[in-house]
Amino acid sequence: MIRRARLRALLALLLGLIQPALAAEPDLRLSGTITGADHQHFIATPFAVPAGVTAFSVDFSYDRSGGTVIDLGLFEGQRFRGWSGGNKAQFVVGDMVATPSYLAGPVAGRRFTLLMGVPNAKPGSRSDWRADIDFAPAATPPLRSGPGWYRGDLHSHSGHSDGTCANDAGARVPCPVHRSVEAAARAGLDFLAVTDHNTVSHLSELAGLQPAFSRLLLIPGQEVTSFQGHANMLGVTALAEFRIGTPQVPDGAAWSRAMAKLGGVVSINHPALPSGAACMGCGWTLAGTDWRGVTAIEIANGGAMAALGGRLDTPLSGIKFWESLLNAGHHLAPIAGSDNHDPTIAAPDARAIGRIVTAVWADALSTPAIMAGLRAGRVFVDTDAAAGRTLDLFAITPAGKIPMGGTARLPPGGVLPVEIALTRCANCTLTLIVNGTAQPPRSVTGPDTLLALNAPITRPGWLRAEVRDAAGRLVLVGNAVHVAAQ
Repeated sequence: MIRRARLRALLALLLGLIQPALAAEPDLRLSGTITGADHQHFIATPFAVPAGVTAFSVDFSYDRSGGTVIDLGLFEGQRFRGWSGGNKAQFVVGDMVATPSYLAGPVAGRRFTLLMGVPNAKPGSRSDWRADIDFAPAATPPLRSGPGWYRGDLHSHSGHSDGTCANDAGARVPCPVHRSVEAAARAGLDFLAVTDHNTVSHLSELAGLQPAFSRLLLIPGQEVTSFQGHANMLGVTALAEFRIGTPQVPDGAAWSRAMAKLGGVVSINHPALPSGAACMGCGWTLAGTDWRGVTAIEIANGGAMAALGGRLDTPLSGIKFWESLLNAGHHLAPIAGSDNHDPTIAAPDARAIGRIVTAVWADALSTPAIMAGLRAGRVFVDTDAAAGRTLDLFAITPAGKIPMGGTARLPPGGVLPVEIALTRCANCTLTLIVNGTAQPPRSVTGPDTLLALNAPITRPGWLRAEVRDAAGRLVLVGNAVHVAAQ
């Protein structure tokens, strides 16, 4: 049972999908016996994968007591799909990702051969073997359990798209994924999404790296890069549609439907950037976007901040774009991403991995939990991550405390009590913003502060908090609490 639990966890890790846990029995079980006559022979056992399957797992075991050794591999007809020898008893093969030693590719409706090589089987010996095969992923155990603030970077690039770094001779080359992961680990992040442009080729590398990083969650991601805007798809491995304007995806409504089918978290990247020859489609102009399928707006982008002195509150910020959608009644979380294209860039440059982060209140450190946290909206952006500050806001109502991302009812008297918790921010200034109007700022002298305020709000809308440091830099932006009519 322990082996099967680990394998199901591996399958879920590779796919980045959220599915209910399955029963202990496999979907398919292959079995047989290796005898001394099989010494230094190959044994082939065929099996079929049903239609509609995107990945399958193999959990292989055998009796080793007699000294028999069995190596393992996989073919699809005459096509080689992998060989792990004796170093992996469990592996996953899927459309887009596969365990290292194996090759990703289509699996649905195809016939495979489990190939066993027998380098050693003593005369007269018998060794029973079994291969349990499953055709769907299950939930993966978290890297860390328990609710709390988890901090990470939701936008970065590697050599699988336009990420570059210097090689040992100083030349610029496509940068390997592991350098981004190592940079995130050095920065002390809890999670990192590598979001290469219009591809999922990097996801197998992420899956291969995850076991080496027990404290850093590697979230599958991709940046949809179109002529009308850029958006991240997070938490799934299926390729997101980017061919907007073609017969396959003629308009924004069709794109929204295609994205919704994948079941991931969609964020709109750097929406206020100008589009042009230097950055085609960087600003978001896609007509017909169904905002019900969008979870977040990237209000803080490391590249945009670095271009204007490292500050967030500039015309390139996504804050105004986000607020316009809040005004229209959409419930969207603010997020940050370094948009890193070179993991050797170091802080204080905003493009450095881990310099600006998204903090998510989640039940655990796992891809499903972080995605659920983003959807719930208890989120804040930290543009000065080295300080490790936290910002939390609750509306106090007769029904209880309503957290960021939640919805309170319009108070009869036009005043909504609010509680704001701020940590590690001595000599900061906190401002409550109600329906786009900034209230008088409050000075914060102690490192940890709990403020009780009254928010004047006489019509449905929203309220949020933001914090500036002693130098006047905008360093924390919290998500909104929405206010609905009674």
